[in-house]
Amino acid sequence: MKFEHSTDVLIIGSGAAAMTTALTVAERGLKPLVVESTAMLGGNSAISGGGLWIPNNHVMKREGQTDSYEEARRYLDACVGEVGPASSSKRREAFLTRGPEMVKWLEDLGFKWVFAKGYSDYYPERAGGKPNGRGIEGKKYDIKRIGSWADKLRFAVRALPLYTSEVNKMAVSFRTFKGFFTAARVVGLEATFPRLVGKQLVGLGNSLMGQLLELALARNVEFWLESPMIELLVEKSRVVGAVVKREGKSVTVEAKHGVMVASGGFEKNAAMRKKYQGEPVGAEWTSGTEGNLGHPIQQAKQIGAALALMDDAWWGPTMVNPQTGAPQFMLQERSLPFCFIVAKDGKRFMNESESYVDAGHHQYERNKKVQAIPAWQIMDSRHREYYPFGMAMPGKGGTRKLLELGMFVEAQTLTELAEKIGVDPKGLTDTATRFNVFAKNGKDLDFQRGDSAYDRVYSDPRVKPNPNLGAVEKAPFYAVKVFPGDLGTKGGILTDEFARALREDGSVIEGLYAAGNCSASVMGRTYPGPGSTLGPATTFGFIGGNHIADKAGVVKKAA
Repeated sequence: MKFEHSTDVLIIGSGAAAMTTALTVAERGLKPLVVESTAMLGGNSAISGGGLWIPNNHVMKREGQTDSYEEARRYLDACVGEVGPASSSKRREAFLTRGPEMVKWLEDLGFKWVFAKGYSDYYPERAGGKPNGRGIEGKKYDIKRIGSWADKLRFAVRALPLYTSEVNKMAVSFRTFKGFFTAARVVGLEATFPRLVGKQLVGLGNSLMGQLLELALARNVEFWLESPMIELLVEKSRVVGAVVKREGKSVTVEAKHGVMVASGGFEKNAAMRKKYQGEPVGAEWTSGTEGNLGHPIQQAKQIGAALALMDDAWWGPTMVNPQTGAPQFMLQERSLPFCFIVAKDGKRFMNESESYVDAGHHQYERNKKVQAIPAWQIMDSRHREYYPFGMAMPGKGGTRKLLELGMFVEAQTLTELAEKIGVDPKGLTDTATRFNVFAKNGKDLDFQRGDSAYDRVYSDPRVKPNPNLGAVEKAPFYAVKVFPGDLGTKGGILTDEFARALREDGSVIEGLYAAGNCSASVMGRTYPGPGSTLGPATTFGFIGGNHIADKAGVVKKAA
């Protein structure tokens, strides 16, 4: 086979899995080439919260949080259960043992971590769960360190340098001193002051990807933007490269030692979603980036790769701007007091403060019996008076903006609101009556909202006796449509504990690796803690990169 370009390792995609793979093979002495289908680097990783769920890592331990492999394995097993080979025992072991190694290795290269203390595991009451959490994230980072490359890195929130553990405090900045002072520090000291001295601090996904990109650039990693992979090339049952479209031309690229597919999922491909996930499902409800069309997954399948978990996603309640069509993932909006979510019958069907993946599953389950897509979040005036909603500030100004956009429906009574949104009036008023008793007593007898430490990550400590429950009784009332959006799909190429792609019979496709949302998740159908996408993505990028170097006979170890 003749090639027009040659590299040691070809990496498809440019998110956290891809960047970690590139760094790994570069440190081992191999030459990586990263190809990205869009004009911007970073994929979903760059616009994400930027957290990694890596149990038993040294960052949490130096902050006093204890953990062990045994505790983490007990918890992971309790959360994930039996879901088939995507989360095999060996893959779980690989994630839990190599993840902490990867974190330490990146730190030794110069990556700066912080512990997201207080951001609970999502099921902290289960065996091995940690109410203080296991999540880590990048320290706030001066994005100007990468110069003009900053303009090529995707971003969602760049104006405010945030930690995930600060977002919940910011949500109650009009309610608590801690929230107010957090907002003042972030907006004043960290967003404004650094600009006066020529710096620009970023947090969340831009800190993660900014730091990784800086490390990659220092190692002369090569990037091709607007260069989608068109076809995987196979010779004698081994993947030897790919056809990449670059500057309008198809280029055959040799990958001497392997191809790592580290692209996103297929959340923006409406046809694939309909085929694998059924309806109703919306490519327009996803928070994923436009390049995640699933083509690398389809190409891997075409050469014999097995796929798994294709019907699932990293679901989460999502609102959609009716004027722009832009989706907004809902976290604190649904978890804070003075609101609940109902289906068309006016009845609740979930713990509104639960994990977003669980909330998405529950919305689909309810929709099989009663129309729940879209569902409706019902709020009273205090929710709008006290808390931000998306990018709208609390108070009359923010509420007026949301009404003008058509996102909110307003009414003076719950009966009137029900009639306006097409929800059963008696069902809604009965639900409110029952819910308000729960709020008064502090105990949600139907869905246990507020019982878990995770529920209380996004809550209002001034609301007693349950910081997640507040009666919905004070006019005017508001409603917003809630769709089962997602952070991306979680099904894809089936891989083993070395990130190698597998066939249906369990045999290895030599030369082909996968990590990130293009691969079937080791987390199965659940989400154990904050960063359950990026934790495995970076870990299996690290594992796969080292396996490629080992197979190539490289003696040099990643420092």
